[in-house]
Amino acid sequence: MSTESLVGRQLARTAKAVGRALDQALANEGGSLPTYLILFTLKTEQVANQRELADSMGIQGATLTHHLNGMEADGLLTRRRDPHNRRVHVVEPTEGGEALYERLSDVSVAFDERLRTGVSDEDVQVLEQLLGRLYDNATRTGP
Repeated sequence: MSTESLVGRQLARTAKAVGRALDQALANEGGSLPTYLILFTLKTEQVANQRELADSMGIQGATLTHHLNGMEADGLLTRRRDPHNRRVHVVEPTEGGEALYERLSDVSVAFDERLRTGVSDEDVQVLEQLLGRLYDNATRTGP
């Protein structure tokens, strides 16, 4: 088997290219992929605090803290101590964060349409199934 036919290598290469292109499209609207993903998660999932946000996004707490510090300095979100547990930070988007989220969501939808150029709905369904299987295989423990 040649190295060009290794699924993991091709998938990693494609994921990096797609990630870079999406990040550039988001940057053109004043955002970034991490900023969009944080705002997206805050808007679409029930996360009660910063730890749950990091877990939901599949990133380390320190990485999330780095991004949240920048977003808070830019006025995109607020963090406050949970009155019931002072060790926990509650994260919420500000009006500016909400507005940026809306702009970045539009960019994300347009980017998705660009990715689907020449790809049928059936192809997308097959791709989603295959990616799900690959994810399960990659995260499965044991033989």
